[in-house]
Amino acid sequence: MKVLLFSDSSGFSSPLLGFSLYFITFYVNKLEPAQFKVLGPDQPVTAVVDGEIVLLCHLNPRKNAENMEVTWFRSQLSPFVHRYSAGKDEYGQQMPEYQGRTELLRDGLPSGSVALRISRVRLSDEGQYSCFVQDGSNYEEALLELKVAASGSAPHISVEDYQDGGIRVVCRSARWYPEPEVLWRDHRGQPLPSFSPTKTKVASHLYEIQTSIIITEDSNPNFSCLVRNTRLSQEKESTLFYISEPFFPKVNPWIVVTCVVLVALAGSFGLSAYFFKIKEKQAVELQRQAAELRWRRLVVPIEEAKVTLDPNTAHRNLILSKDGKHVSWAGTRQDLPDNLERFDSDLSVLCCEGFASGTHCWEVEAKVGGGIYWAVGVARESVGRKGKMSHKPEEGIWAVKWWGDHIKVLTSPETLLPLKQAPSRIRVCLDCDQGQVAFFDADAKAQIFTFPPGSIPGEKIRPWLWVGWQGKLSLDL
Repeated sequence: MKVLLFSDSSGFSSPLLGFSLYFITFYVNKLEPAQFKVLGPDQPVTAVVDGEIVLLCHLNPRKNAENMEVTWFRSQLSPFVHRYSAGKDEYGQQMPEYQGRTELLRDGLPSGSVALRISRVRLSDEGQYSCFVQDGSNYEEALLELKVAASGSAPHISVEDYQDGGIRVVCRSARWYPEPEVLWRDHRGQPLPSFSPTKTKVASHLYEIQTSIIITEDSNPNFSCLVRNTRLSQEKESTLFYISEPFFPKVNPWIVVTCVVLVALAGSFGLSAYFFKIKEKQAVELQRQAAELRWRRLVVPIEEAKVTLDPNTAHRNLILSKDGKHVSWAGTRQDLPDNLERFDSDLSVLCCEGFASGTHCWEVEAKVGGGIYWAVGVARESVGRKGKMSHKPEEGIWAVKWWGDHIKVLTSPETLLPLKQAPSRIRVCLDCDQGQVAFFDADAKAQIFTFPPGSIPGEKIRPWLWVGWQGKLSLDL
């Protein structure tokens, strides 16, 4: 049943007058069949937060609605969401939360369309709407339901700490609505067991999610975190390609002690302890030899690449040595020509040498300490030089960064690694044929991170350095 509100000339509503007029109108409509119906979508429609949505509604049969009264409302006719009457929009009794955000699409009025556009969609817009059309004594309405959704940020994966014999990796994402689904997947797309995700609503009533997983050395292929909005049938996924072996926890010496004690309790302490120590030494030696073998296979090419810094590309806040081997941060901008090759906003410099095939390795010595910032990696020769830059593979940069007191991999989004001390000498190995680049702690002979094969496109690649506050880098001394 449809309900109309009526007021007398003094502005006060009269229940008796309203009821009488409603009864007369209803009786007339019963005697005279309605000249039209109002139709809307029979399924809920979905809008995206901060976007816009058009609520469709039309007359059937199609007829000109320019001289009709059209009111869109939620739970009552007044205040309304939007009203059109006597050929113009009326805003006197519009709901405050819709002011400046609604528009009746007048181009469709001649053909009977009375659609409403709502811009800058909010979560509070979700709910049931009524499209009410009146032509003289005839009126009809259609009900429709609006659902609101938000597709949040790309998941951010970070390596947090050690737990249960492995590494705890955390996935975070924000600004989702309704509550999203989240799962971890391996490189084959199969779900991985994880801890129950925590989901919280913030002041904006959007969801923030966090979930974690334990990665062990034996189960360390590429894996990803996926967040899905079922209402929009949209999902966002981020992948962590590799965690190198040195990051995984080794056998705790206290476990060894416990084993020895247990053997002693079994009554054969002396002999068992002797053989146990021998076995332990053999295991340590085998582990050292295996690590050395991996180091030699992965990072010792037949020929080392000799690279030098290209002064024509260096930002004017960077100071280069005459031999092209050292670059450091300068507090003042130097008077240098703003040529096409030079980075004008990003504190970057490329090397003169570029590579399109083969395997090439070089080392970079870095100034370390708290509050120092630098990055080492490779870049496409065509990488942008002017304006603001993003240090990520999509922009043509593959690198690792020391950021004050921790190291990041410049994936998209960035990956935080659990290194508490900056490597003072970084070895970079670029395999152009495989399209991948690997980074190593040259002193510890430990792998830091490897971008997977196929990450780097088949074009000329040049060594890339970025030097921030108090940073200093030197090439293969």
